[in-house]
Amino acid sequence: MSTWFATTASLPAIRAQVALSPFHEALLTSSVQGGFVAGTLGSALLSLPDRFDLRRLFAAGAAVAGVANILILFCNPGSAAIPALRFLTGACMAAVYPVGMKLAATWAAGDLGLLVGLLVAALTLGSAFPHLVAAAGGLDWRWPVAAAAAGALGAAGLIRWAGLGPNLPAAAPLRLGNALQAWRNRGVRLANLGYLGHMWELYAMWAWIGAFLSASFRARYGAAPPVGPELAAFAVVAVGALGAMGGGWAADRYGRANVTIAAMATSGLCAAGIGLLFGGSAGPLLVVSLLWGVAVIADSAQFSAAIAELSERSLVGTMLTVQTCLGFLLTLVSIQLIPVVVGWVGWRFAFALLAIGPFLGILAMARLRRA
Repeated sequence: MSTWFATTASLPAIRAQVALSPFHEALLTSSVQGGFVAGTLGSALLSLPDRFDLRRLFAAGAAVAGVANILILFCNPGSAAIPALRFLTGACMAAVYPVGMKLAATWAAGDLGLLVGLLVAALTLGSAFPHLVAAAGGLDWRWPVAAAAAGALGAAGLIRWAGLGPNLPAAAPLRLGNALQAWRNRGVRLANLGYLGHMWELYAMWAWIGAFLSASFRARYGAAPPVGPELAAFAVVAVGALGAMGGGWAADRYGRANVTIAAMATSGLCAAGIGLLFGGSAGPLLVVSLLWGVAVIADSAQFSAAIAELSERSLVGTMLTVQTCLGFLLTLVSIQLIPVVVGWVGWRFAFALLAIGPFLGILAMARLRRA
């Protein structure tokens, strides 16, 4: 999953070489989201995760994503080729993320929330990793991309040693209408609506928290901040791994709806209020950012776990793929909107836009809990 934000983490170094418009900067991340939507849509319509070996799908997706990122190293950072290769990377991740969730679910025995939480924790660390490489690599934008390519190729080999658990259902027949069960099943529909509220916030926060921290530190400290913004962004995203695992543990004991409601309430308040700390002291800003980093991902795995529990067993892979397709389609809007809103009202109020999603998600999950 380190391929996801490989170019996003390289933005400061890319800006040092090429002048990019705010739209092009957002495109480096949103093109991955678009590719993921296209890949998950095709996968869901063809029921690929429910008809083929999960490990082979994962290996193929990771390998092609690795090659796509190797090709990025030979492109001009301002060229149209990079968004195209980022789109391909996102399409390949459709064979990694939802497929990995189904593979984890085959091993569940009363601990599905924790198992999927562990997978989302890995996704979180992988997404954060390019920021760490960027902090160490200086102004060479290729380092995070190269590290991500190596990680993806390594994953393509490592997945061969993953076993399939005893809960693997029989393969589903190919029916294009299978994907519509995501709406017809009321429980699945409510879980998906909660997930959409969560996703409105998550990837836009991950994509722009580095730029927000960089701008805030620059406004307060000039060219000598107490901590590098790349390192701070890595910490904010990576700490979410603790939230994903903790959320999984809690959800298996206290209920998925309860955990998702609590996490969205916390993250929504952070989104609404963090801008008030813009340009202030680094300490309070980092504390709230780290809290947001934990809360914004703590609920993510539980929407997927709910889908796995509420779906028809033979269609779990397809339902998870439909869920991620819808969620990442929504992120295309929120990721592109943030720089526009920054241009209108500045960083102080831009992230408040993201609070809308979790507060609406709370309503959907409250209805699911009553049901």
